Amino acid sequence: MAKTQHAPKTPVFLYTEEQRARRDTSIWTFIQGVLAPLQFLVFLVSLGLVLRYLWTGVGYDAATLSILIKTLFLLAIMVTGAIWEKVVFGQYLFAPAFFWEDVFSFLVIALHLAYVWTLWTGALTPVQEMWLALAAYAAYVVNAGQFIWKLRAARLQSATSSMVDEVPA
Repeated sequence: MAKTQHAPKTPVFLYTEEQRARRDTSIWTFIQGVLAPLQFLVFLVSLGLVLRYLWTGVGYDAATLSILIKTLFLLAIMVTGAIWEKVVFGQYLFAPAFFWEDVFSFLVIALHLAYVWTLWTGALTPVQEMWLALAAYAAYVVNAGQFIWKLRAARLQSATSSMVDEVPA
């Protein structure tokens, strides 16, 4: 039996050099860097309020307001993220480097907006609303994990690029 030789794998980079330069100089990178941790903080507070309501039956208004604030942060980060993708990759959404993160973001947005719709229409009981919010939050945690994974990949790419730049020719 003959052995098959495989070509050495070349690393797949998240950004080209030009994209990385645009990313590093864009105000939208800074805005995303501010909004993401703020949204996470709002999420943690809201999660606590939602769980408190589900456990005790107390604090419906506070939990509801916190979910609406979380939804506003989500929409803000989605809009500014789309602008960031346009600046860095030349398209507003579904750039190949962030395709699956964007797809999952739409699920997260759909769940948050479904909550707003049920709140407005009274289609669900307060307890059901809170469970829908928890489903939206679970999807948000998965999506946030996707973006953290990409952030780590970008940092590793930057470190690899720096090492390649330092190697004498």
